[in-house]
Amino acid sequence: MHKKPSVLLVDDNAATNFLHGRVLKKSELVGYVHTCTSAREGLEYISTTNENDIYPKPDLIFLDINMPGMSGWEFLEAYRKLPLEQRGQIVIVMLTTSLNPDDRKRAGTIEEIDDFQEKPLTIPHLKRILERHFGERG
Repeated sequence: MHKKPSVLLVDDNAATNFLHGRVLKKSELVGYVHTCTSAREGLEYISTTNENDIYPKPDLIFLDINMPGMSGWEFLEAYRKLPLEQRGQIVIVMLTTSLNPDDRKRAGTIEEIDDFQEKPLTIPHLKRILERHFGERG
């Protein structure tokens, strides 16, 4: 990928979004970063952005599992139903504090999940994710 990937953070915790946003920007490895504090807001963002928008469609989503209203799992169910042109080739990384091994196992059975990462997101974790999914070296 010749451009820096744009990122969508989906997490109900504002402090976590702030921290992860700072890590992403400080890394200088990604382009635009958009933050959503609910899964529904994240779905709306994906389904309304297009190539002509000022704000780019995300190339990479960091998705929390445990959120009120709509969980990360429910987000994925709804995401799967979006038209292919809205889903595109987005890489989805579950980013969670969950220590439940069943969550990791469940994530491994969902085609749309490309990676599973424990919080907090760090620059070394980001570099590994970008190298694995975008072939970029930081």
